[in-house]
This record gives sequence, C-alpha cells and structure tokens, in this order.
Amino acid sequence: MKKLILLLLVAFGGFANAQYVVNYKRVADTYFENKDYYAASTFYKKALSNTGDSSQVILPYGKERKSKKDVKIILDYEESIFKLAESSRMYREFADAEKYYAIAKTFTNPNYKNSLFYYAESLRANKKFNLAIDAFQLFIDKHTNDVLVEPAKKEILSCKFAIEEMRYPRMLQVKKMPNNINGLGSNYAPVKTKDEFYFTSSRPVSVGGKNDVIKAEGKGVQVSTKANPYLNNIYTTKNGLNEAEISVKSSDISFPKNMEVAAATFSPDGNTAYFTTWIDKGKYTIFTSKKSGSKWTDPLAAGLQVNSKDFNSAQPSITNDGKFLLFSSDRTGGFGKYDLWYCAIREDGSLSQAINFGPTINTEEDEKAPFYNPLTKKLLFSTDGKIGLGGLDFFESEGDFVSWTTPKNMGYPFNSSKDDVYFTIVDEKGTKAYISSDRESSCCLEVLEITKEFLSVKGILSDCKTKKPIAGASVTLSTVDGEQKLVTGIDGKYDFKVDSKRPIKLFFAKKDYFAMASNYSYEELAKSDTLIYKDYCLVHIDPVIVLENVYYEFNSAELTEPSKTILNMIVPIMEDNPEIEIELGAHTDSMGTDEYNLDLSAKRAKSCVDYLITKGISAARMTSKGYGEAFPIAPNTITVGRKKKDNPDGRAKNRRTEFRVTKK
Repeated sequence: MKKLILLLLVAFGGFANAQYVVNYKRVADTYFENKDYYAASTFYKKALSNTGDSSQVILPYGKERKSKKDVKIILDYEESIFKLAESSRMYREFADAEKYYAIAKTFTNPNYKNSLFYYAESLRANKKFNLAIDAFQLFIDKHTNDVLVEPAKKEILSCKFAIEEMRYPRMLQVKKMPNNINGLGSNYAPVKTKDEFYFTSSRPVSVGGKNDVIKAEGKGVQVSTKANPYLNNIYTTKNGLNEAEISVKSSDISFPKNMEVAAATFSPDGNTAYFTTWIDKGKYTIFTSKKSGSKWTDPLAAGLQVNSKDFNSAQPSITNDGKFLLFSSDRTGGFGKYDLWYCAIREDGSLSQAINFGPTINTEEDEKAPFYNPLTKKLLFSTDGKIGLGGLDFFESEGDFVSWTTPKNMGYPFNSSKDDVYFTIVDEKGTKAYISSDRESSCCLEVLEITKEFLSVKGILSDCKTKKPIAGASVTLSTVDGEQKLVTGIDGKYDFKVDSKRPIKLFFAKKDYFAMASNYSYEELAKSDTLIYKDYCLVHIDPVIVLENVYYEFNSAELTEPSKTILNMIVPIMEDNPEIEIELGAHTDSMGTDEYNLDLSAKRAKSCVDYLITKGISAARMTSKGYGEAFPIAPNTITVGRKKKDNPDGRAKNRRTEFRVTKK
C-alpha cells in the first residue's frame, strides 16, 4: 500500500505541490464556476495530465489509515474527474463525458452519486442505448427516492423508442450545409427569405485584448482573459447554397456593441424582423426592427405583449401568412419551464396579448423553437418533455390555434440522440427544410438540410367477379404512426404516401362487399425503392356463394387436402369481417337414399365448420347444415330419347359446399 501511495504521489505531483507551477485545478475551478465549460475541461485535463490516461489511475482505497496529504490527493482527483465529466456534458462533448463519468460513478463520495445517471445519459447520447438502459435501471435500483428516478424512467422509455426508430428509419436525406455556414462555434436557427438565407452563428470575431493570463498567488488564482470572441450574431448569404464557396457576412441590422443576437424571423414581405437578444448571459428578450428602403431601423424591444423584466422570451417565429408571432417563454401562466406562446399580428403590425398553446403542446419541461405552416396546418417544435431519441427532439402537431392533435415524434433520422432544434421550410409543403442539430458535432449546433422522401403505395380496387373498378370504397392505410384514409373514385384507384418502411396494413371496405386486409412486412417494403403497386379485388356478398372444388373422400365426410386449401380462403374473410356470421351448407347428388344423403351432407358441412374452428374462427360465428339432394343446381340425370341417363357433370355440380352470410 505504501508503494502504491508513493506512486500516486509521484503521478499527482502537481496536486501535492501547494503552489503548482500553474495551479491548473484552481484555474479550471474558476472557469467552471463561471460556466465556461470548454475552458474548464481543458484545464481539468491539464491538472490530471501528469497521470497519463486518468482512467487507468488506481486509488489507494485500502483499509490502512491514510495521511491528510493522501486524502487531499484523492479528494482533488475525484473532484477533478467529476467536474471534467460535468464540463464535458455541459458543452455536449459526450464521448469525454461518458469516459469520465465511468470513473466518477465508482466514487463513494455522495457528492458524486448522480454520476451514474449522467453516465447513462452520455451512453444514450452516444447511441449506446442498451447499455444506457442498464445504467439508468441500476441508478433507479440504487437511488429509489432520488429526484432523478422519474427522469431515469423516462430516459429508459426514450432509449427503447430510439432502438425501435433506428430499426425503421424515416425516408429522409440529411445533408450538412457547407463549411462557410458551419464554421467555428455554434451555427443554428436557419431561415430563408425570398432571396437571402439567414442564420445565427457564434463564430469567433476579431477582438482586442490580451491572451489568457494565469497567475497563482498563494492560495488564490487569477485568470485574466481577452474578450470573448464567440459572440452570437446573425449572418446572411445569398442563394446558391449548394455551391462550393459561399460568401457569408453579418446582417445589415445594427445592434448595440455588447448585445448578442440569435434566431431571426421575418415577415412575409421581408420588411419586419424579430430576434432574440441578451447581454452577457443575461435575460432573453425579443427585439424587432423594420426595413426602411435598404436600411434597417435601430432594434427595439418588441413590447410588453412578449417581454418583461420578470421572465425570458426567445426564439420568435412569424407564420408564413404573417398572422401570428410564435415564441418560447418561461413567463407565468405556463405548464412547465419554457412554454410555447403566440400573439396575433394585427394589420397595423402591432401584437395582441400572448396566448399559451395549451397542455396538448406544452409539458413540464422545455418547448422551444416553434414553426407553423399555414398551408399544411402543422406546428413543428422542439421539446425534451416527451419520449424521444434523446435531448431535444422535433415533434409535429396539426391544428388551427384553437385545437391541436397529440404531438408526434418526427422519428429517426429527423431526430437524433442529441439536440435537434430550429426548423424552417424551403418549400410550402415542407418536404425540404433546414434544421439545427449537434448530432455530428462534438460541441455545437450545425445547420443541416433535410429532404423528405416517400414510398408510394397505390393500385386499383375492383370487383373480383366483374373486374370493374369499385367506386366509393373506403381504403385505410395503417402503420404504428397512425392511419391515412381515402375513398376511391370511379377509376377505383388508391394512392398513399408513407415516409418510412415500417410494416403497413391496407384495409378495403365497401357496402355489400366482404372487407379485405393486406399486410406488407418490413422485408417486402425494404425491397422497394419509391413505389409499391398492387391491384386488389373485393368479393360481392351474394345470397349464396359456392365454394368451388371442395371435395371429400368417397362416401365420407372427411375433407381432402385440396379442399382444405379452398376453405382456407374463408379464413381471411372471417378475420377481416369480424361482425359477420355465416352458414356452411353441404349438398349431395341423387345417388343414395334421401335419408343417407341428408345425413352425409350434414356431416360434411360440420367437417367444414370444424376445420375452420381449427384455424381460429369462433364456433359462435358459424353454423352447419346438410341439405342432401333437395336443392340441385344441375340435372342429376338427362333424358336421351325416352330413356333417362346418368349425368356425371350435373351430379358433380350438385356435390357442392356453399356458404351464405346470415348476419352482416
């Protein structure tokens, strides 16, 4: 043990020294307290660097008594590891966060008990969903009364949801925008006007001042830095976003020197802008500016309808018809942290009082970055308050500002295991859009272009007997995401579009016809590119339907194997039409006595019912009846001259099995 402690003292010589050459831990602590997590992580790594790979350090947790110096080394080490993990998580570097939480979760100090939860969260962000589920469950088992237990349960559901989503990805192209747009820092909140593309960036700008200066004096530490070069501002570029080189410049709107600006939105005519502003990590406020000629007016606070000194308001979004201003705010009267709100925009440009979107949209957590498309009547926003793939996910709801449908997760790869926020469409139908996500970044949001793709499911529905198209039939396409419905026209055509290759069920129904269902498995859909075309037909419900080619063994009620194949065709009819009841009737020819034929036909009809029962059809929905030779449909004999002769063809037709619907 003494040798181990000695090795550790050598390894942590910087910690053992009261002054340090530079006291990296104290510098890191200073950055950490000021929430500069990137800088903090850098200096925590420096503080731990003398040990090489800190994940391999073996601490002296023996039963022997340790000196105060030993304890100080351990305490410094554990605090540095934990804060390094925290810093990595806070600036979204989850690979490092996972690595250091994996160490911190082994510490017995109760100050670090949440390390296991955040270790699991990091696993989830790194798409290690099964491992994350195990880690979250372990946290729940170990900390039954902790406030993070409920979030852990929600995270487990999200991991399971993510696993399912990644099995059946949405048909979506995701493309990262050029480097001129996705430069250093965060790049987010894209918006396209008629002839310009705007986005927010915290890319470094040229500032004066000296480089970082670090001094250790006695027990204190002084950190002097140059002005922060990573300032959020609005940038713009002209069209031609797919070109190799794109010229990017700051927007023409002039803001106060110390003000940071983000998330611009513009009126349909491009002459009014709203944006989020703040100073030195202070309160978020929505400002507005108007265009006069070729210049913008000095920005002013948007007014008390959206702003107050008592709450934050951010992420404004004007609807494409110019009728509403949407935004996110933690103002009173909401349902959680940040809620979505909206104001009507009057004809003179003034705003009405803010109205909350309500509990269908808002949760106890954060709702952010709303976007509403008046053409499709769909609201798209980001939230971490619902089951998703992780972090902030995009959800979609349909409504008219009076009522909203239950928000639906947009799935993978629209969403990722990290943060997905800010959405704006390129075309009116929303098939092409821009989003912001840190899915491919170790720290920062980037601008991505997404293009929705679809699989067409189409064909013609006709009458099985006449082969003519059926008009007025109801056709329903069902997936785990919900249903789509249509009614066929005179051409009998059906046509649906789906955005993923999840299993599909088609259901066709028409009055006086047997309804029919057809299923497509994932394997079938995976073979298709963009189209599945298949024609279907429905069977008309006639008074009596003859089952062709149902045969029995000679002088027996036992079904032949080919006959079972014919009866199998009734099974899907019964399954697809659960409300109907049927009678199965058997008929014989005239050979034999009436009593014998009646008994034989009854046994044969019962054989059909018994067989269908083995296929899962309820006995309560079926009856059997033998008719003997009483109802021939063809002559059993024919007259040739004055003599009656046997008619084998006629007798074959009379030996038949029929079914008829007794209850619809």
